[in-house]
Amino acid sequence: MTKEELFKMMNENPVMHLATVDENGYPRVRGILMFKACKDGIIFHTGTFKELYKQLMANPNAEVCFQCNGTQVRVEGKFELDESDEIFEEIYNHPSRAFIKQWGKSKEEVKDFLKIFRLKNGRAHTWSMADNFKPKEYIDL
Repeated sequence: MTKEELFKMMNENPVMHLATVDENGYPRVRGILMFKACKDGIIFHTGTFKELYKQLMANPNAEVCFQCNGTQVRVEGKFELDESDEIFEEIYNHPSRAFIKQWGKSKEEVKDFLKIFRLKNGRAHTWSMADNFKPKEYIDL
């Protein structure tokens, strides 16, 4: 499978489960909506008031898992905070993210607490029942 095929699968199935570690060393997993996956990374956003934000700031190593029509796509790597104006504007103005505008009285207010993370240079593998007993084959993203 190619990187491009993996990105296509993730974008067609944007709900991902994200695993982090809390301040006591315990794993925490939650389902969230990814913004996009592309050659620039896997991108999502969260609020500064969320435990997810605090956990990634303390330990950016994480794994995400997508369910894609009988195939799991799992990606491990390090999430980086992306504070570029370009990605904020893309997310803020994207039709699928219209709900974000109601979270603040102004764009600046939303930008203060909406934080964007990007997993670059991740390592992916797929799993399905058909290849359940085969060794993992990793693909560098």
